[in-house]
Amino acid sequence: MAMKSDMLKVGIIGTGTIFDLNVLGYLNRDDVKITCLCNRTIKKAEEKKEKFHLEKTTSIYCDYKEMVDEEDLDIVVILLPHDLHADATIYAAKKKIKGISVQKPMAVNLKEADDMITACKNSGSILSIFENFVFAPHIMKAKELIHKDYIGDVASIRIKVAMGSHGGWEIPESANKWRKDPKKVGGDPKKGSPILLDNGWHAFTLGWWLFNEEIEKVFAWTGAFQGLDTPAFVMWKCKNKKDHLVPKYGNMEFSLMPEMKIPSRYYPTDEFIEIIGSRGLMKINQCTSIGNEMTSSEIFPPLMIVRDGKVETYREFQNDWKYSFINATHHFIDAVKENKPPMLSGEQARYILKFNLAAIQSSITHEDVYLDELEE
Repeated sequence: MAMKSDMLKVGIIGTGTIFDLNVLGYLNRDDVKITCLCNRTIKKAEEKKEKFHLEKTTSIYCDYKEMVDEEDLDIVVILLPHDLHADATIYAAKKKIKGISVQKPMAVNLKEADDMITACKNSGSILSIFENFVFAPHIMKAKELIHKDYIGDVASIRIKVAMGSHGGWEIPESANKWRKDPKKVGGDPKKGSPILLDNGWHAFTLGWWLFNEEIEKVFAWTGAFQGLDTPAFVMWKCKNKKDHLVPKYGNMEFSLMPEMKIPSRYYPTDEFIEIIGSRGLMKINQCTSIGNEMTSSEIFPPLMIVRDGKVETYREFQNDWKYSFINATHHFIDAVKENKPPMLSGEQARYILKFNLAAIQSSITHEDVYLDELEE
């Protein structure tokens, strides 16, 4: 069967564990087709081709440059270790790929982020840093209600990330080996920041996105447990604006629970978010593990609001983390088709990266870090 002339041809670089979620949004659509996969280990790419019933004609490569050179692609999806994001993005941009989706975090420093943005601007490529949390159905509902002023002027946000030891995917040690290399994972130059700059990227994005305000300063503290930058605690303050009733502050906490089982279809991790407004409060329960026993219990509705002396609960969502990936991917495909900025664009993601790096710098210096001063 001949391919439609308006069909977007997709190539995916990297077929590790997270591929299993990133691929879902490209399946079962009549306007996109995965035409090739790339992984350093050919066998792993072939296994994913079979697992997701991709067409027999789907090509397999072990060198992403060869894949981009040989294939006539519209979209390139980059699922590589952090330190490889910039090089792969710039290479794809030079080939004038229409849409480039990059796994978080955007890069390991602001210079690399700037190079990625410049390369995509010069080529006309749409650069998107893939962020699924903001596309989780219950979080989208929370954002909608905030936008409608449902709980008034938002004053504070608290994000709790709870990381268990088992209950989800069995991740082979080989998949996490590069995260133990400070140069590959980025962050603290001596120890690396596998929690704050990798897992933590989602919390930093949510903190910025839910407030939708410029951030003035950040203070952070991190421990060092089992070779990870955890426990970790981050506080930030937004710039004051005259039309707000009270100053806006936020905090996030990352806790590792080495004996905790978190029933999950994916990673044994979960997130809990509390948002305080001038006339109400909102609690967002779960993200990564949503859809498990906790979700169906009385005390953990996906979204809960206390307002006007009443408690409201929202439960009717697609309660599976995979839908946040599917929604995010469909948003990106539409952005490419319509030639419009995605969420997160390169410029927006650079701001998240600066926010994230400011927290890491603060954890090293034990001082407040002002974002306006954090430029290389």
